Amino acid sequence: MDLADQIIKQLYFFECLSVSELSALTGKSIPKVTEEVGKLVHGETLMESGFAASTGGRRAMKYAVNTGRLPRIATIAVDQRFTTLAVLDYKNRYVVFPRTIRTDIYGSKDTLDLVIAGVKKMLNELSGEEPLIIGLTMPGFVDKELGVNLSFPVNSPWYDVRKRIQDALGHTVQIANDSSAIAIAEHKLGAAKGSEDVLVVNLNWGVGLGIIIHDKLYKGHAGYAGEFSHIPLADARQLCSCGKKGCLEVEASLSSALSYVYEYLEQGEPSSLGAVLENKGALNLADLVDAFESGDQVVIKAVRKISHMLGKGLSTLIHIMNPEKIIISGNGAAFGSGLLPTIHSAIQEYCIPRLGKLTDVQVSDFADVQTISTACIAVQQSNMYQFQHKQIKLQQL
Repeated sequence: MDLADQIIKQLYFFECLSVSELSALTGKSIPKVTEEVGKLVHGETLMESGFAASTGGRRAMKYAVNTGRLPRIATIAVDQRFTTLAVLDYKNRYVVFPRTIRTDIYGSKDTLDLVIAGVKKMLNELSGEEPLIIGLTMPGFVDKELGVNLSFPVNSPWYDVRKRIQDALGHTVQIANDSSAIAIAEHKLGAAKGSEDVLVVNLNWGVGLGIIIHDKLYKGHAGYAGEFSHIPLADARQLCSCGKKGCLEVEASLSSALSYVYEYLEQGEPSSLGAVLENKGALNLADLVDAFESGDQVVIKAVRKISHMLGKGLSTLIHIMNPEKIIISGNGAAFGSGLLPTIHSAIQEYCIPRLGKLTDVQVSDFADVQTISTACIAVQQSNMYQFQHKQIKLQQL
């Protein structure tokens, strides 16, 4: 990664930075950074954004990116049930607001075609001359180098998903595991910012995990660290999506919360969701969150049940990792601080007190974290300087 690329990427994650701050972040000398910043300002990729606060000497100039000289970021955020599409600028401001497509990635083989059609429709709303980078995140054993998802058989469209989308769109696509991406976003922009050793839980239809150790994403020997969903802690012997029994996912995910709600309604427990279910034929996460915030006892009971199992799983992680923080992120963070009492109670029950007290468990308030984390991946894995440099050359022809 060349220095100009590093500088542009650092300024994606910060509003503005001085030369000395960029030097510290890139590990390059101040003279080298000064020279490169000068070139980027001359090329209008960076611009001066005012002086830093006085520290007693000469005030340092701060620099920010010129978003007009950098590409738009198209995001394809896939989970087990839905895909969210959006386009953002280099400061994560929406150019095209998020839209959601129902996609059962473990069911119908036609779901990828629906996603591609949705992306094409979205990109048609942009000017054809706008430079673009594309990020794709999804659950599973994602190999970003090969662009494949090893959680799917080789004859599945989702196996070689990057190639299929690239061929359909004619654009390079950057790919990553969704939970790893969310960990990066929380660490760079969210609740984990400023912490060196953090576990970020992606509470979704499954239960993913991103691990930050010494300020860096830890991926393990083969790149697949963080399969929190499949720690065998569940009391139920229900079959998991991975084909095994006893996985945490079957008792600690949004899928299990929804199943519990259906079960309680079937047993005749009173709930405001009875009428919602009768009217709509099915419930979604927004229904559960609304009912939870309104004090619906059926949903509170279901959320407490998954929170207890989640806390049990977190106790295992605390014993192994001794993290500074654990951040509950993903779609399930919509339940907010209401998750914490039962999680804390479970940690108190299962965790050695000396260790449990050292870890701060928080629920993230990061809006649209799946979309923003996908944008982070697109930026991190692209060569931003070469990309924008090519655009300048084209404009000069």
